[in-house]
Amino acid sequence: QVQLVESGGGLVQAGGSLRLSCAASGTIFSINHMDWYRQAPGKQRELVARIFPRGSKDYADSVKGRFTISRDGAKNTVYLQMNSLKPEDTAVYYCNAQIRTSYSAVGDDYWGQGTQVTVSS
Repeated sequence: QVQLVESGGGLVQAGGSLRLSCAASGTIFSINHMDWYRQAPGKQRELVARIFPRGSKDYADSVKGRFTISRDGAKNTVYLQMNSLKPEDTAVYYCNAQIRTSYSAVGDDYWGQGTQVTVSS
């Protein structure tokens, strides 16, 4: 009943920028936090950025000052603006959201399919 659709990944040169989008659709009662994760080959999946309903944000140390997470509640969409990209940012990026589908339902995690971001040197 709920799906997350991502867009914006691609190939970019070091120092460039990309903007990722993730839109949640379906039967949605409320959304708690929305997140961006990434996973590079041979490495653990890491939380890149998280945004809460009241606007508080958390970032991984590796992206602070370069990435910005934002949220459009009316569109159930989360964005990740990525600037000053480095080859180390190369990974598959995943959108995640904790969503309640009804008043009586507990929040469940939903994931996008992932989008590849490749930064060349």
